Amino acid sequence: MGGNHTQIEFILLGITGSPGAQTPLFVLFLLIYIVTLVGNIGIITLVRMSPSLHTPMYFFLTHVAFIDISYSTAISPRMLADLLSEDKTISFSGCMMQFFTLAFFGTIECHLLAMMAYDRHVAICQPLLYVTVISRHICWQLVASSCLFAFLSAIIYTWCVFGGFFCGPNRIDHFFCDEVPVLKLVCSDTHSSEMVIFAVVTVNEVGTSLVILLSYISILRTVLRMCSAQSRARAFYTCTSHLMAVSMYFGSAFFMYLQPPSSHRSLDNVDSVIYAVLIPMLNPFIYSLRNKEVKGALVKCGRRFFIHWQHRRALPSRT
Repeated sequence: MGGNHTQIEFILLGITGSPGAQTPLFVLFLLIYIVTLVGNIGIITLVRMSPSLHTPMYFFLTHVAFIDISYSTAISPRMLADLLSEDKTISFSGCMMQFFTLAFFGTIECHLLAMMAYDRHVAICQPLLYVTVISRHICWQLVASSCLFAFLSAIIYTWCVFGGFFCGPNRIDHFFCDEVPVLKLVCSDTHSSEMVIFAVVTVNEVGTSLVILLSYISILRTVLRMCSAQSRARAFYTCTSHLMAVSMYFGSAFFMYLQPPSSHRSLDNVDSVIYAVLIPMLNPFIYSLRNKEVKGALVKCGRRFFIHWQHRRALPSRT
């Protein structure tokens, strides 16, 4: 994969060119990356340890957590190294693989968020059919199909971005290999590549956002027909965490990838930090702090751990 190119390396200019800001940013982004890993691994562990969370919604949530870990890991270690190093070069193949990884995991997350919205739709609008419609087997089929579609989409994205002719400048004005800054370095005409990318992004992001929108319109209609105010509040409460995550993810993605390349400005770095660094860190907090089931499971696991710890401490005193 990849077109004709004379240089074998790119140079990532990073988030900032100010030497004085690099060390504070390193500390900040290192803490964010650690919190991202701990929070998402914690979500995966909690769901696996808590039988009450063995439902399709949390099955999809564990996959979102894994995607967030993978997406963040594809960016943050390299970004952190560049903040402390004068050598910010990245090979052509390394840049291409980083982009492919980000496109792959980013597309999967779009589909997973749509699946979670459909799960809430069936749970609230068709509760008697929930076990049949959202079975474990169907959940695995949905995840597998989203991975296959994301893989094919990522190949198309990567070919369109790196399949051109690179003959001159090799300085990428970004902190990772993303579509717009790399396409700016292509010497050949990129209009057709940009149109293909726009079409595939539209299918993925607009298509999945329509599934989410239609699911929540149906949920809203069902909830408003409920007689009990308590039932309405409970139904809305189960959706708030997912709606917050969807709003942040799709909002930043639309801003980043569904505008013409000529419209991209310096704010892209800020949006990329939100999209690629902050959102993977915030998702575990959104799904735990706004979710009674997760908080209840966390309390139960904490109690079990405390009882087990007390039991182990008491054993030596009995002998």
